[in-house]
Amino acid sequence: MLFSWTFISCFLQIPILVCSYTSSECLVRMNYRIHGEGNVVIIGYFPAYAIYPLNKTTDWRMLKFNRDFMVEIKLKNYQCILAMMFAIEEINNNPYLLPNTSLGFEVNNISQGQRYTLANVFRSLSTSACVDLNYRNAHESNFAAVLTGPSWAISEYIGTLLDLYKFPQLTFGPFDSLQSEQRRFSSLYQVAPKDTFLTLGIVSLMLHFHWIWVGLFIIDDDKGAQTLSDLRSEMDKNGVCTAFVEMIVVTRGSFFTKSWKNQVQILESSSNVIIIHGDSDSLLSLIVNIKQKLLTWKVWVLISQWDVSKFDDYFMVDSLHGALIFSHHREDIPNFTDFMQKSNPSKYPEDTYLHVLWHIFFNCSFVNTDCKIVHNCLPNASLGFLPGNIFDMAMSEESYNVYNAVYAVAHSLHEMILNQVQFQTHEKGKKMVFFPWQLHPYLRKTLFNQDEVNEVLDWKRKSHVEYDILNFWNFPKGLGLNVKVGTFSPSAPKNQKLSISSNMIQWATGPAEIPQSVCSESCHPGFRKMHKEGIVACCFDCTPCPENEISNETDMDQCVKCPESHYGDTDKIHCLQKTVTFLAYGDPWGKTLCFLSLGFSSLTAAVLGVFLKNRDTPIVKANNLPLSYTLLITLMLCFLCPLLFIGHPSTASCILQQNIFGLLFTMALSTVLAKSITVVLAFKITAAGRIRRWLLISRAPNFIIPLCTLLQVFLSAIWLTTSPPFVDKDAHSEHGHIIIICNKGSAIAFHCTLGYLGALALASYFMAFLSRNLPDTFNEAKFLAFSMLVFCSVWVTFLPVYHSTKGKVTVAMEVFSILASSTSLLGIIFVPKCYLILLRPERNSLNYIREKSYARRKKP
Repeated sequence: MLFSWTFISCFLQIPILVCSYTSSECLVRMNYRIHGEGNVVIIGYFPAYAIYPLNKTTDWRMLKFNRDFMVEIKLKNYQCILAMMFAIEEINNNPYLLPNTSLGFEVNNISQGQRYTLANVFRSLSTSACVDLNYRNAHESNFAAVLTGPSWAISEYIGTLLDLYKFPQLTFGPFDSLQSEQRRFSSLYQVAPKDTFLTLGIVSLMLHFHWIWVGLFIIDDDKGAQTLSDLRSEMDKNGVCTAFVEMIVVTRGSFFTKSWKNQVQILESSSNVIIIHGDSDSLLSLIVNIKQKLLTWKVWVLISQWDVSKFDDYFMVDSLHGALIFSHHREDIPNFTDFMQKSNPSKYPEDTYLHVLWHIFFNCSFVNTDCKIVHNCLPNASLGFLPGNIFDMAMSEESYNVYNAVYAVAHSLHEMILNQVQFQTHEKGKKMVFFPWQLHPYLRKTLFNQDEVNEVLDWKRKSHVEYDILNFWNFPKGLGLNVKVGTFSPSAPKNQKLSISSNMIQWATGPAEIPQSVCSESCHPGFRKMHKEGIVACCFDCTPCPENEISNETDMDQCVKCPESHYGDTDKIHCLQKTVTFLAYGDPWGKTLCFLSLGFSSLTAAVLGVFLKNRDTPIVKANNLPLSYTLLITLMLCFLCPLLFIGHPSTASCILQQNIFGLLFTMALSTVLAKSITVVLAFKITAAGRIRRWLLISRAPNFIIPLCTLLQVFLSAIWLTTSPPFVDKDAHSEHGHIIIICNKGSAIAFHCTLGYLGALALASYFMAFLSRNLPDTFNEAKFLAFSMLVFCSVWVTFLPVYHSTKGKVTVAMEVFSILASSTSLLGIIFVPKCYLILLRPERNSLNYIREKSYARRKKP
C-alpha cells in the first residue's frame, strides 16, 4: 500500500491537507527554507504550504486537528521549486553559460498576508538576526534577482519593498497587462506571455461550436473589469451574447463557501457554456458552489491559471469533467520529469518538504526533533508514484515560467560579465559581489528561447504565443488528465487561427454529442429571425419569409427577394426560373378565341355572300345596300382583329392591335350611324323637307364614315407619336410565370379611343331610337337601336373587368369583348334579314309589301 488509510480519508477533502499533526508541526516549526550554494544566488518565494487558524474555518470540508492550526500543502507550487532547482542545476553544468560562476538558490515559503510575506523578505535579504537591508544590499550582496508568484498579490507585496532598492524581481504568475501599463513597479518583470489574444481565442472557440449564449464568471478586480470589457467587445463583434455576468469578489486565502448572487437565476439559465476568468485560489468559493450543485451538464471554459486537480469532493461525478482550458503553448523540457522522479529526501536531505511528503504518502517514520524520516520507507519511492490528480509529473505553466525566469537571469549575468561592467575580481567558489540594480539593462534586452520563439522580458516588446486548448478528463473520478485537443495561434491566417479535434473531447453531457448553448433555436431555411425589442440579438423568433422571398441559410436576419425572372418555391428556400408565357395559339384560351374569331369572320363572309346573291331583292335594297356591304366587310375584319392579340407579342403586333381595333370599330359604328340617319331621313321627308330630301338623294349620310374614320386616325397618330404601345413583361400577375403582354403605352389614349367609340355608339343608338316605331316592313331601326344597346352594354361591362384582371386574362377579356360586340352587330342587324331571305323568301317580294300596305289602309 502506497498510502495510509489516514491520508486517503483526508485527501478526499478540499483542499489537500497534511493529515498528521506531526507533519504539520514540522513545516511550521522549521519555517521552511532551503539553500543551494553559489557565487550568485537567486531567491524564490513560493507558497509551498499555507497555515490557517481553525477558529476561522467554517467550511465543512476542513479537517480539524487537535491543535490550533491546520496546514494546506500546495503540491503544484512545489513543482515550481523543483523547476527552479532543475534550471540552476542545468546552468551550473553548462560550460558555455556563466563559466567560472556558479548559481545558487534560496527558496522560502510565503505565508498568507502582507505582514508575514514582508517579514520573510526582510529575513532573507538580511545577513543577521538584526534586519539591515540597506547594509546587506550595498556591500555584501550576491543576490541577483527574486522570483515571486504565482499570485499577483504576492508579487505586489514583495515588489513594494524591492522596488525601493531597484532589486530585480521576476514574477512567474499570469501576465497582468494593467500592472505593466501602469508601470507601478519599475524593477518587476513578468515572465508569462501576454494574454492579448486570449479573449479572441475564447470567442473563436465559441464560434467553432456555435455557442452564442454564454455565461461569465469573472473576478471582481481591475484585471477582471478589463477582461470583461475586452471579452464583451469581441463577443459583440462576432454575435456571441451574454446570458449573465457574475463578478466574483476576491477571496484569496479564504476557504469560506460563499454563494454567488442570483444563484437560482444562473443555475436555471439556458446557457450551457460558462466562461470563468480568474485564478483558482481567488475563486475557491465559486468552485465549491459548482461542486455542491453538481452542474455536470455545463461546459466550463477556464484559463490556464486554474489548478483543476486541486479540488475534490465526496461525489463520484466531477462537475468540471469535460472543461476546456486555455493554456499557453510550451514545449517539453528534456530531463525535467527524470529530475522530479529522482528528487527524494536522500538527494535533498535539507528539504523538509520532501520529508513531509514521504511521511504522508509512503508511511515513513518521522523524527520530531529535526523533521527527518529515518526508516520504514517504501524502497525507491519517488514523486512519480503519486497519482496524476495529486502530483502531476507534466510541467505546469508556472513551472515553465520559473524555468525561463532562471535562464533569463543567467543570460543577463552572462552578458554583464562579458561586458565587464563594474565587477569585482573573484575566484571560483567565492561570492560575486555586485549591485543588483546593475542587472536591469541586461534583463530588459535578454533573449531566451521559449518554444523556438525569441521572447524578451520587456513587457512592451513581448510577443504573443500560441495557446493549447486542453480538455479536463476526470471520469472516472481521480483520473485528472489535461488532454490537448486543439490550438489557437493569433499569428495564423484568419480562418486557420483555431484548430481543434472535436472527436477527442469528452463532454460532461456525453461522449460524442456537442452541447448546445443558444438562447433561441436556429431558424431553418425558409425562415428569418424576428428580434424582440429590448432583448439581446441572440434571442429571437422565427417567421416565414414573405411571398417571393427566400432564405437558403440558417439564422438569416433578412430574407432575400428573388429577381424578377425568378420566384420562390413553396418552401421559400430556392428561387426558381419563371416560365415565360403569353396568350398563345396552343393555350385553351387561345384556341377557343382563335376558333371563334375565324368562325364568326367566315359567318360574316357568308352573310355578305347572301346579300350579294340577293342584292336585287327588296329586303337587301331597303336599307342602303352600300352601307350594308361596308358594315359586313368591316365586321368581317373586326372578327379577324383578335388574331393580332393571340401569339407572341411583338412591337408591330402591339401597335397594330389597338390602332386596327380602333379604326375598324370606328368604321363599323360610323356605318351604323349612317344607316340610322338614313332611316330617319327616309321616313321624315315631307313637302317642306326639301333639305332632308336632298340629303337623302345625295347620300350625304355616307360621308359620316370617312369623317369619323379620319378623326380616329388623328387620335391614333397622336397616340403613336406621344406614347405608342410596346412589348412588356408582367412578372407578378401569375405565380411562377412571366407574361409577355402589350403595354398600351398611354392609358389616356387607350381610354380616349374607347370613349370615342362609345360616343359613336350612343349617337347611333339615339338616331335609331328616334325611328324605332316608324311603320315599314323592312324598317331596321329597331334592330339598329337594340344592337347599339347590346354593344354599349358589352363595353361598359368590359371596363371594370379589364381593370380587375391581369396578365393573359386581360388580353382574353379584350378579345372576348371585341368578338361579343361584333357578334351583336352581326346577329341583331343581319340575322333577321338572312332569316327572311333564306327561310321566308315569300316575304322578300313586292307583292307581299303591297298586300301588307293595303291591309293596313283598310284597317279602321
